[in-house]
Amino acid sequence: MTQAITSPNQFTIVGENIHATRIVLRNGRKAVKLEDGSEAIPFTDTSGAQRHLTIPDWFKGTQPYQQGQIKHFMIAMMKGISDDHEEQEEGRAYLHQEIVKQVDAGAQYLDINVDEIHYDLDIQKRAMRWAVDTVQALSPIPPSIDSSNSAIISEGLAAYDGRAGRPIINSISPERPETLDMAVKTDARVIIMATSVSGMPQDSNERVENAIALVDQVVERGISVKDIFIDAIIFPISVDGQNGNHYFETVRCLREKYGDEIHIGMGLSNVSFGMPKRKLINQVFIRLAIDAGIDAGLIDPVQTSLDAVFALKTESVRAQYASDMLLGKDEFCMNYITAYRNGDLA
Repeated sequence: MTQAITSPNQFTIVGENIHATRIVLRNGRKAVKLEDGSEAIPFTDTSGAQRHLTIPDWFKGTQPYQQGQIKHFMIAMMKGISDDHEEQEEGRAYLHQEIVKQVDAGAQYLDINVDEIHYDLDIQKRAMRWAVDTVQALSPIPPSIDSSNSAIISEGLAAYDGRAGRPIINSISPERPETLDMAVKTDARVIIMATSVSGMPQDSNERVENAIALVDQVVERGISVKDIFIDAIIFPISVDGQNGNHYFETVRCLREKYGDEIHIGMGLSNVSFGMPKRKLINQVFIRLAIDAGIDAGLIDPVQTSLDAVFALKTESVRAQYASDMLLGKDEFCMNYITAYRNGDLA
């Protein structure tokens, strides 16, 4: 087994924010009401001008809005593919400011996902093509084309002209072997999932078996191990106190088998879903996962700074609460939740 990485420069960041799923709260600090009574998300465009992403009437009829959530990238994407030139420009400006923030924070790829923008496949495909065109017009780093639908991935790859380097396909799974053809055709790197055709893995043994089987398939197609990123699958710690240990053991086993040639990591913020102080949990989890052997991750580098992860005082009380929970030493996360309620995680 190789040594764990020791600096942020050794870690591959796939910036996760350009997703139709992303939300801000209507009553949160990122949303405002304008003088005319309309709602908007303030932002600073790439020229330094203060702008607003206005919330359209069609979104106000959606369930997320009624639940107090604003899917801001969904809105920006829908504006981008509209027939209104002013709306198109607003959507493009909103994506461009996010690109700058992600790149400045250290992202090496920008993950683009439009799956939740609409139920209509043609609209999804149009949105993916627009998003890729909008990103590549400004971004110095390549895209990660992300979808649960192969047709949408194909559309994104077709839209990308390669100017910023080789793209990544996120993700390749056993039930979608056609995405391997796309990877070979476009010379894309690949994120593969440690899943099987029967579904999600239950423990580390299943994750390892699934990952090895899929790596073998990928390599057989002529894709180098160095171009493979394994998503070792992390589920929320709030669901099962052993989810962290399943992940860490998977990482250790895969790192022992493949050495430092392959990349391991991916959707790291999943671990904190449903819990308070998510930023703390994510930082401690990433630190523990790096110790186990990861060298890559799908994260928001603006919110989760790797410099802060490496500088984390693991012996601090707040970090210990999070660490015990992530290592399965805190049944039902009760000690962590109690500490949060008592103000011990502040």
